[in-house]
Amino acid sequence: MRVKICGITKPEQGQAIAQLGATALGFICVQASPRYVTPSQIRAVVESLPLPIDCIGVFANADWEEICQIAADAGLTSVQLHGDESPEFCEKLRYALPEMEILKALRVKTPECLERAVTYTPCVDTLLLDAYHPQLLGGTGKTLDWAILREFCPSIPWLLAGGLTPDNILDALRELQPSGIDLSSGVERSPGDKDLAQVALLFERLGSLDYR
Repeated sequence: MRVKICGITKPEQGQAIAQLGATALGFICVQASPRYVTPSQIRAVVESLPLPIDCIGVFANADWEEICQIAADAGLTSVQLHGDESPEFCEKLRYALPEMEILKALRVKTPECLERAVTYTPCVDTLLLDAYHPQLLGGTGKTLDWAILREFCPSIPWLLAGGLTPDNILDALRELQPSGIDLSSGVERSPGDKDLAQVALLFERLGSLDYR
């Protein structure tokens, strides 16, 4: 199972989280976010990593030219779109970044949101389902209504996000079968400052499921 820890801001924490077992690190490229990091800050983390790992830049309603430039400057392997990007925008970005994974995040409020999610499957590589919040795009600590997702089985991989913590992760994975999980606030002391003890506990809990 893919395990993404999002909102990385510190090189030493990125190194430690990679060594603990994360398969992907997320970097927030949205300036309004308290977890925002510049391309040079991202590259400092990327270049310090002890082993190969997916490095995912998170964008929201940015121009595709800006996304391409930041991806190159930061050394990203993947781009996550967390705003109101259309399937057409995703297709354009995929054409511009043919070697890069494109993830589309959607905030799930009702079952109808899952129908919209499926419309992205031809033009992105991975879906990410997050909790709905009227003002915030992510990292809210709010949990999704997992019952909505029980029958969700898209044709491409999908990540479960939204209020996941070491305390509820086993319940989530017993109820659902995502391709991976994405945690941010659930393993933090404050926005952008990861609690490595909580990250270690997460992998301890996941180990009991033989998630790999």
